[in-house]
Amino acid sequence: MADTEETATTADKKQDRRAAKLAKQIGAFAEQHGGAEGHLAHIGQAGTRIVLVGTDGEWGDLVAPAYDTARLAAEKAGLTLHEEFDGEFAARVRTGPYEWSRMAGMQLGGTANPAAEPAA
Repeated sequence: MADTEETATTADKKQDRRAAKLAKQIGAFAEQHGGAEGHLAHIGQAGTRIVLVGTDGEWGDLVAPAYDTARLAAEKAGLTLHEEFDGEFAARVRTGPYEWSRMAGMQLGGTANPAAEPAA
């Protein structure tokens, strides 16, 4: 029983350290962009994506190993979370030429996606 408690305590400490590191990164992003709000999105076994949108429209993201870690990091950073990445929240995001070329691919002069091209 002691081993189980010790393992749980070790796991909790590891989660707290990871959340604190993410919270520091969230805080730095918010400071650089006049504040920030966010959204947590599950990305399967890879964990949870913390999508950040700055007051100035810049955006970024971080990945936490688990949803609980992401939520804890957001709480530690004082980040306001949106339940959904809805139209109103998404409209705050300012995209640039890089994002447009990546999203549109060949149509706007971006690089081709070889995986999407038919086999010869």
